[in-house]
Amino acid sequence: MKNIGFLAVVVATFVVAATAGSFFQDFELTWGGGRAKILENGNLLTLSLDKASGSGFRSKNEYLFGKIDMQLKLVPGNSAGTVTAYYLSSLGPTHDEIDFEFLGNLSGDPYTLHTNVFSQGRGNREQQFHLWFDPTKDFHTYSVQWNPASIIFSVDGTPIREFKNLETKGVPFPKNQPMRIYSSLWDAEDWATRGGLVKTDWSQAPFTASYRNFNAEACVWSSSASSSCSSSSGQSLDATGQAKLRLVQKNYMIYNYCTDIRRFPQGLPPECSFA
Repeated sequence: MKNIGFLAVVVATFVVAATAGSFFQDFELTWGGGRAKILENGNLLTLSLDKASGSGFRSKNEYLFGKIDMQLKLVPGNSAGTVTAYYLSSLGPTHDEIDFEFLGNLSGDPYTLHTNVFSQGRGNREQQFHLWFDPTKDFHTYSVQWNPASIIFSVDGTPIREFKNLETKGVPFPKNQPMRIYSSLWDAEDWATRGGLVKTDWSQAPFTASYRNFNAEACVWSSSASSSCSSSSGQSLDATGQAKLRLVQKNYMIYNYCTDIRRFPQGLPPECSFA
Protein backbone atom coordinates (compact mmCIF):
# COMPACT_ATOMS: atom_id res chain seq x y z
CA MET A 1 0.00 0.00 0.00
CA LYS A 2 2.23 2.78 -1.25
CA ASN A 3 1.75 6.37 -2.31
CA ILE A 4 -1.94 6.50 -1.46
CA GLY A 5 -1.67 9.19 1.18
CA PHE A 6 -2.76 12.78 0.94
CA LEU A 7 -2.50 15.28 3.77
CA ALA A 8 -4.11 18.66 3.55
CA VAL A 9 -1.64 21.51 3.51
CA VAL A 10 -1.27 23.18 6.87
CA VAL A 11 -0.38 26.85 6.80
CA ALA A 12 1.39 28.49 9.69
CA THR A 13 1.43 32.24 9.86
CA PHE A 14 4.89 32.13 11.39
CA VAL A 15 7.03 29.00 11.58
CA VAL A 16 10.00 29.65 13.80
CA ALA A 17 12.13 26.73 12.63
CA ALA A 18 12.34 24.12 9.93
CA THR A 19 14.85 21.63 11.30
CA ALA A 20 16.61 18.81 9.51
CA GLY A 21 19.81 18.80 11.50
CA SER A 22 21.81 16.11 13.24
CA PHE A 23 20.75 14.13 16.27
CA PHE A 24 23.61 15.80 18.14
CA GLN A 25 22.03 19.16 17.39
CA ASP A 26 18.38 18.37 18.03
CA PHE A 27 18.25 15.67 20.73
CA GLU A 28 19.71 14.55 24.03
CA LEU A 29 20.09 11.01 25.32
CA THR A 30 18.19 10.87 28.60
CA TRP A 31 18.50 7.38 30.05
CA GLY A 32 19.80 3.89 29.44
CA GLY A 33 23.44 4.04 30.55
CA GLY A 34 25.00 3.91 27.09
CA ARG A 35 22.26 1.88 25.44
CA ALA A 36 21.20 4.97 23.48
CA LYS A 37 23.77 5.97 20.85
CA ILE A 38 24.18 8.66 18.21
CA LEU A 39 26.19 7.32 15.26
CA GLU A 40 27.29 8.18 11.70
CA ASN A 41 28.19 11.79 12.46
CA GLY A 42 24.80 12.47 13.99
CA ASN A 43 22.73 10.95 11.18
CA LEU A 44 21.65 7.78 13.01
CA LEU A 45 20.35 7.16 16.53
CA THR A 46 19.82 3.73 18.07
CA LEU A 47 18.06 2.63 21.24
CA SER A 48 18.71 -0.75 22.85
CA LEU A 49 16.97 -2.84 25.47
CA ASP A 50 18.38 -5.68 27.55
CA LYS A 51 17.20 -7.31 30.75
CA ALA A 52 18.86 -4.63 32.85
CA SER A 53 17.45 -1.54 31.17
CA GLY A 54 15.90 0.11 28.16
CA SER A 55 16.89 3.55 26.84
CA GLY A 56 15.50 6.82 25.60
CA PHE A 57 16.02 10.31 24.25
CA ARG A 58 14.17 13.62 23.94
CA SER A 59 14.31 16.75 21.83
CA LYS A 60 16.17 19.79 23.08
CA ASN A 61 13.37 22.05 21.82
CA GLU A 62 9.73 22.27 22.73
CA TYR A 63 7.23 22.73 19.91
CA LEU A 64 3.74 24.19 19.64
CA PHE A 65 2.14 23.23 16.31
CA GLY A 66 3.83 22.02 13.17
CA LYS A 67 4.75 18.84 11.33
CA ILE A 68 7.17 16.36 12.89
CA ASP A 69 8.69 13.53 10.84
CA MET A 70 10.95 10.70 11.98
CA GLN A 71 12.09 7.58 10.18
CA LEU A 72 12.17 4.42 12.33
CA LYS A 73 13.25 0.84 11.79
CA LEU A 74 11.80 -1.31 14.54
CA VAL A 75 13.19 -4.23 16.54
CA PRO A 76 13.40 -7.25 14.19
CA GLY A 77 12.69 -10.91 14.88
CA ASN A 78 11.01 -11.94 18.12
CA SER A 79 10.18 -8.53 19.61
CA ALA A 80 7.38 -9.80 21.89
CA GLY A 81 7.11 -7.83 25.12
CA THR A 82 8.97 -4.79 23.81
CA VAL A 83 7.53 -1.34 23.18
CA THR A 84 9.11 1.35 21.03
CA ALA A 85 7.43 4.63 21.97
CA TYR A 86 7.70 7.80 19.87
CA TYR A 87 5.57 10.70 21.02
CA LEU A 88 5.15 14.38 21.83
CA SER A 89 4.36 15.36 25.38
CA SER A 90 4.20 18.26 27.81
CA LEU A 91 4.67 17.76 31.54
CA GLY A 92 2.45 17.80 34.61
CA PRO A 93 -0.86 16.28 35.74
CA THR A 94 -2.82 18.08 33.01
CA HIS A 95 -0.30 17.31 30.27
CA ASP A 96 -1.01 16.95 26.56
CA GLU A 97 0.43 14.05 24.57
CA ILE A 98 0.37 12.65 21.02
CA ASP A 99 1.49 9.00 20.88
CA PHE A 100 2.88 6.46 18.49
CA GLU A 101 3.70 3.19 20.28
CA PHE A 102 4.90 0.07 18.48
CA LEU A 103 4.03 -3.14 20.32
CA GLY A 104 6.34 -6.02 19.49
CA ASN A 105 5.28 -9.54 18.61
CA LEU A 106 6.57 -13.03 17.88
CA SER A 107 8.60 -13.51 14.71
CA GLY A 108 6.32 -13.51 11.69
CA ASP A 109 3.40 -11.87 13.48
CA PRO A 110 2.65 -8.19 12.79
CA TYR A 111 3.56 -5.28 15.00
CA THR A 112 0.67 -3.36 16.52
CA LEU A 113 0.83 0.40 16.00
CA HIS A 114 -0.89 1.96 19.01
CA THR A 115 -1.95 5.63 18.87
CA ASN A 116 -3.39 7.87 21.55
CA VAL A 117 -4.12 11.53 22.25
CA PHE A 118 -4.07 13.11 25.72
CA SER A 119 -5.57 16.53 26.34
CA GLN A 120 -5.45 18.19 29.76
CA GLY A 121 -4.27 14.94 31.33
CA ARG A 122 -6.97 12.72 29.84
CA GLY A 123 -6.19 9.99 27.34
CA ASN A 124 -8.12 6.75 26.74
CA ARG A 125 -8.40 7.59 23.03
CA GLU A 126 -6.63 4.55 21.61
CA GLN A 127 -6.71 3.46 18.02
CA GLN A 128 -4.58 0.51 16.89
CA PHE A 129 -3.43 -0.66 13.49
CA HIS A 130 -1.52 -3.41 11.74
CA LEU A 131 0.79 -1.91 9.13
CA TRP A 132 0.76 -2.88 5.45
CA PHE A 133 4.51 -3.60 5.47
CA ASP A 134 7.14 -5.12 7.75
CA PRO A 135 8.42 -2.16 9.81
CA THR A 136 11.59 -4.06 10.78
CA LYS A 137 12.98 -4.49 7.25
CA ASP A 138 13.58 -0.85 6.40
CA PHE A 139 13.06 2.69 7.63
CA HIS A 140 9.59 4.20 7.36
CA THR A 141 8.42 7.74 8.09
CA TYR A 142 6.03 8.34 11.00
CA SER A 143 4.59 11.85 11.16
CA VAL A 144 2.47 14.05 13.36
CA GLN A 145 0.87 17.11 11.80
CA TRP A 146 -0.49 19.27 14.61
CA ASN A 147 -2.31 22.56 14.19
CA PRO A 148 -5.18 24.33 15.97
CA ALA A 149 -7.75 22.50 13.80
CA SER A 150 -6.57 18.90 14.07
CA ILE A 151 -3.88 16.32 14.78
CA ILE A 152 -3.07 14.01 11.87
CA PHE A 153 -1.05 10.81 12.28
CA SER A 154 0.52 9.50 9.09
CA VAL A 155 2.78 6.67 7.95
CA ASP A 156 4.91 7.23 4.84
CA GLY A 157 2.65 10.17 3.99
CA THR A 158 -0.57 8.17 4.33
CA PRO A 159 -3.00 9.51 6.97
CA ILE A 160 -4.10 6.84 9.42
CA ARG A 161 -5.82 8.93 12.09
CA GLU A 162 -7.20 12.42 12.60
CA PHE A 163 -8.19 13.93 15.95
CA LYS A 164 -10.16 17.10 15.28
CA ASN A 165 -10.52 20.13 17.49
CA LEU A 166 -14.02 19.78 18.92
CA GLU A 167 -13.70 22.27 21.75
CA THR A 168 -17.03 23.76 20.72
CA LYS A 169 -18.52 20.35 21.58
CA GLY A 170 -16.86 20.25 24.99
CA VAL A 171 -13.86 18.09 24.02
CA PRO A 172 -10.47 19.44 25.22
CA PHE A 173 -7.86 19.82 22.48
CA PRO A 174 -4.06 20.17 22.85
CA LYS A 175 -3.33 23.74 21.84
CA ASN A 176 -1.74 25.67 24.72
CA GLN A 177 1.07 23.48 26.05
CA PRO A 178 4.33 23.16 24.08
CA MET A 179 5.62 19.61 23.81
CA ARG A 180 8.97 17.90 23.46
CA ILE A 181 9.57 14.86 21.27
CA TYR A 182 10.39 11.73 23.26
CA SER A 183 11.27 8.18 22.31
CA SER A 184 12.09 5.09 24.33
CA LEU A 185 12.55 1.35 23.98
CA TRP A 186 11.43 -0.54 27.05
CA ASP A 187 10.12 -3.83 28.40
CA ALA A 188 6.35 -4.09 28.78
CA GLU A 189 5.93 -7.85 28.80
CA ASP A 190 3.11 -7.63 31.32
CA TRP A 191 0.77 -6.13 28.69
CA ALA A 192 2.38 -5.38 25.31
CA THR A 193 1.91 -8.68 23.44
CA ARG A 194 -1.44 -10.44 23.55
CA GLY A 195 -2.30 -8.75 26.82
CA GLY A 196 0.85 -10.04 28.49
CA LEU A 197 0.39 -13.69 27.57
CA VAL A 198 3.60 -13.66 25.50
CA LYS A 199 6.67 -12.69 27.51
CA THR A 200 9.97 -11.16 26.43
CA ASP A 201 12.55 -13.71 25.26
CA TRP A 202 15.70 -12.29 26.80
CA SER A 203 17.87 -14.74 24.88
CA GLN A 204 17.19 -12.47 21.88
CA ALA A 205 18.55 -9.36 23.65
CA PRO A 206 19.78 -6.77 23.05
CA PHE A 207 16.80 -5.47 21.13
CA THR A 208 17.54 -2.43 18.96
CA ALA A 209 15.44 0.21 17.20
CA SER A 210 16.96 2.76 14.81
CA TYR A 211 16.10 6.35 13.89
CA ARG A 212 17.13 8.70 11.09
CA ASN A 213 16.00 11.71 9.03
CA PHE A 214 14.29 13.72 11.73
CA ASN A 215 12.57 16.79 10.33
CA ALA A 216 10.49 19.45 12.07
CA GLU A 217 8.60 22.17 10.26
CA ALA A 218 7.31 23.47 13.54
CA CYS A 219 7.16 26.42 15.86
CA VAL A 220 9.91 26.21 18.48
CA TRP A 221 8.54 27.42 21.76
CA SER A 222 10.23 30.15 23.75
CA SER A 223 8.97 33.05 25.81
CA SER A 224 9.61 35.39 22.90
CA ALA A 225 8.03 33.09 20.30
CA SER A 226 4.89 32.16 22.21
CA SER A 227 2.65 34.60 20.38
CA SER A 228 3.99 33.45 17.02
CA CYS A 229 3.27 29.81 17.84
CA SER A 230 -0.21 30.62 19.04
CA SER A 231 -0.95 32.43 15.79
CA SER A 232 -0.46 29.25 13.74
CA SER A 233 -3.48 28.30 11.68
CA GLY A 234 -4.45 25.16 9.89
CA GLN A 235 -7.07 22.92 8.40
CA SER A 236 -8.22 19.36 8.64
CA LEU A 237 -7.92 16.68 5.99
CA ASP A 238 -9.76 17.53 2.79
CA ALA A 239 -12.14 15.14 1.03
CA THR A 240 -9.31 13.28 -0.72
CA GLY A 241 -7.39 12.89 2.51
CA GLN A 242 -10.50 11.70 4.30
CA ALA A 243 -11.02 9.04 1.63
CA LYS A 244 -7.47 7.77 2.09
CA LEU A 245 -7.95 7.76 5.86
CA ARG A 246 -11.15 5.72 5.60
CA LEU A 247 -9.41 3.20 3.35
CA VAL A 248 -6.61 2.67 5.86
CA GLN A 249 -9.00 2.40 8.79
CA LYS A 250 -11.22 -0.06 6.93
CA ASN A 251 -8.34 -2.36 6.03
CA TYR A 252 -5.80 -1.99 8.85
CA MET A 253 -7.46 -0.69 12.02
CA ILE A 254 -7.77 -3.42 14.66
CA TYR A 255 -9.09 -1.36 17.60
CA ASN A 256 -11.05 1.87 17.93
CA TYR A 257 -12.09 3.21 21.32
CA CYS A 258 -15.05 4.89 19.66
CA THR A 259 -16.64 1.51 18.96
CA ASP A 260 -15.83 -0.14 22.31
CA ILE A 261 -19.24 -0.05 23.98
CA ARG A 262 -18.23 -2.55 26.66
CA ARG A 263 -15.41 -0.28 27.78
CA PHE A 264 -17.70 2.75 28.03
CA PRO A 265 -21.02 1.38 29.37
CA GLN A 266 -22.14 4.87 30.39
CA GLY A 267 -21.70 6.12 26.84
CA LEU A 268 -18.88 6.63 24.36
CA PRO A 269 -16.66 9.73 24.69
CA PRO A 270 -18.32 12.80 23.15
CA GLU A 271 -15.88 13.13 20.24
CA CYS A 272 -16.99 9.72 18.98
CA SER A 273 -20.33 11.21 17.94
CA PHE A 274 -18.53 13.43 15.44
CA ALA A 275 -15.98 10.94 14.06
